[in-house]
Amino acid sequence: MISEATRTLFDREVAKYPPEQKQSAVMACLAIVQKEHGWVSRDSENLVAEYLGMPPIAVHEVTTFYNMYNQRPVGKYKLNVCTNLPCQLRDGAKALHHLEQRLGIKMGETTGDGMFTLQQSECLGACADSPVMLVNDLTMCSFMSNDKLDQLIEGLKGVQA
Repeated sequence: MISEATRTLFDREVAKYPPEQKQSAVMACLAIVQKEHGWVSRDSENLVAEYLGMPPIAVHEVTTFYNMYNQRPVGKYKLNVCTNLPCQLRDGAKALHHLEQRLGIKMGETTGDGMFTLQQSECLGACADSPVMLVNDLTMCSFMSNDKLDQLIEGLKGVQA
């Protein structure tokens, strides 16, 4: 069930499009759900599909295509490390492996304390700044040497909730 507050936010997004194109608000509606719950469950996808008059599979395709949508609960800090070829050539994979060792988890996992989820990412559009990563889908970090990665982790651990 969609809360009244969520329905109001959905309505605001849908109003940006002609009535026959309300499905265009799918990404915004998924972002609203994720902001409210921290991730997008299949049940949430189905609610968005029903609200927008879309087949559930069409909403699921959007959720699974973009890695900004969390398909399961994630840590307080989601770290997406670019591993596309240009970044691979400039130590993107080494940065990912360093974080795996530093955090004691593998790519796709979340630390036991729920602080960090580590993911690989498709191109972040900053190839010349590699290794690059995105923190919580908002903050781009460039030229991430092992020392800078360690500083980032320590800094995030020190942030109060």
